[in-house]
Parts: sequence; C-alpha cells; structure tokens
Amino acid sequence: MAAGTIRFWAAAKAAAGTGEEPYSAETLAEALDAVRAQHPGELVRVLQRCSFLIDGDPVGTRDHGTVRLAEGGTVEVLPPFAGG
Repeated sequence: MAAGTIRFWAAAKAAAGTGEEPYSAETLAEALDAVRAQHPGELVRVLQRCSFLIDGDPVGTRDHGTVRLAEGGTVEVLPPFAGG
C-alpha cells in the first residue's frame, strides 16, 4: 500500500468538508473507493464529474484501476470549473 494525500478542490472540497486527507491505496480506484465510503452523499455525485491529477499528471480516460499511486504522492480532485 502506498500512502499519500488526496486534495479536494472547489465543489469537491465543499462536499468532502475538507481540503485534503491521507490515502492508503495501490491504485486511484482503491483511493476513490475509500473516499466514497468515508464521504457518502454529495461527494460521491461530485466525483462522477471530476478530473484527476496524480503527482501533476492528468489521468484522462485511463481506467482508474490501472493508475498506480506512489508513496508520498498527491491525488488532485478537480471538479469542472466554469469560465475557463
């Protein structure tokens, strides 16, 4: 298991009630499953519209189960932003 930080931005931050929290997971899918279990409700809906950066690199359309997380890494949770 890798340990790192998940950072929530904008609507994701509001729905999570925090700007960041630790993760302990091997893949992005595992980390997001843990987030959904920790924050049921609005954050689950917000996550469906989010983009993700792993240590600054966009995940894009890759399957979250194949996106490996690094020890000490950072997952950025980015909801759609209005206005560009």
